[in-house]
Amino acid sequence: MKIFFMGTPDFAKDSLEAIYNNNYEIVGVVTNPDRPKGRGMKLVPSPVKEFALERGIEVYQPEKVKNNIEFIEKIKNLKPDVICVVAYGKILPKDILEIPKLGCINVHGSLLPKYRGAAPIQWAVLNGDKTTGITTMYMNEGMDTGDMILKEEVEIGENETTGELWNRLSKIGGKLLVETLEQIGKGIAPREKQSDSFSMAPMLKKEMAKIDWENKSAIEIKNLVRGLNPIMGAYSFLNGKKIKFWKVDLATENEILVDGIEIFRNGTVIVSDQKDGLYIKAKEGIIKVLEIQGENAKKMPISDFLRGNKINEFDVFE
Repeated sequence: MKIFFMGTPDFAKDSLEAIYNNNYEIVGVVTNPDRPKGRGMKLVPSPVKEFALERGIEVYQPEKVKNNIEFIEKIKNLKPDVICVVAYGKILPKDILEIPKLGCINVHGSLLPKYRGAAPIQWAVLNGDKTTGITTMYMNEGMDTGDMILKEEVEIGENETTGELWNRLSKIGGKLLVETLEQIGKGIAPREKQSDSFSMAPMLKKEMAKIDWENKSAIEIKNLVRGLNPIMGAYSFLNGKKIKFWKVDLATENEILVDGIEIFRNGTVIVSDQKDGLYIKAKEGIIKVLEIQGENAKKMPISDFLRGNKINEFDVFE
């Protein structure tokens, strides 16, 4: 079976590695162009490109695929049986979808039809879901609307971050892709239509990272912090300085008892002590801060942060 692979981040690299390790013939790899990164804005190749080049696999990096006649002809000349697409980031046009005789296969980070779109793993954590998973599907011209092949469900830990869940699902995605290809090769792959009861997982926006102490409950704030770790970090302002929150939890009644707490604004610091920690009043609960990052500083455990930074009780995060 000849496979043409399309993907970009580490999530896709794990799928590429899985099919490579299972001795599938990979006739080419497509990934996004190198992007500038870091302070020096040096061009950095994607994880998929690095993996492919190390193993002598031909790499293509077109800026666009739609109406790119030269690129489409290259794929046709390779005569792939299957095109595998994992977190590539572009919707494929019909003239590419129709090239492989056994179809274009996608690995998606949710249990479809839930969370179609660019950020399914992030939204599962942001919304406080208890379960999610991986779906493989036949691609069509829609946004994650194709017929489903295989699924694997996993539980989401109550403190699990997007980054941790991403890494777990990345490995599962590779395994499920191999199983899918095996079934397609044997002609026994299932094909299930998606129901109309779908939800979307759009790209994350920077403005959603600011914590809304006034209107969001403690559990919603915790899920925001989990969901944006390690992508951008949830943040708030204290005395005009931007503070990022990387890990928080919900305080239990045994940890903190404050009389008359209802009179304080949400966002008010209830406890701030190097030994006891940092606790902030929220709607319907109290946030216990575990890992934090000051402005122009590194992230660190709250005890280390409070050793060098003063936060007063009854200060208010905005």
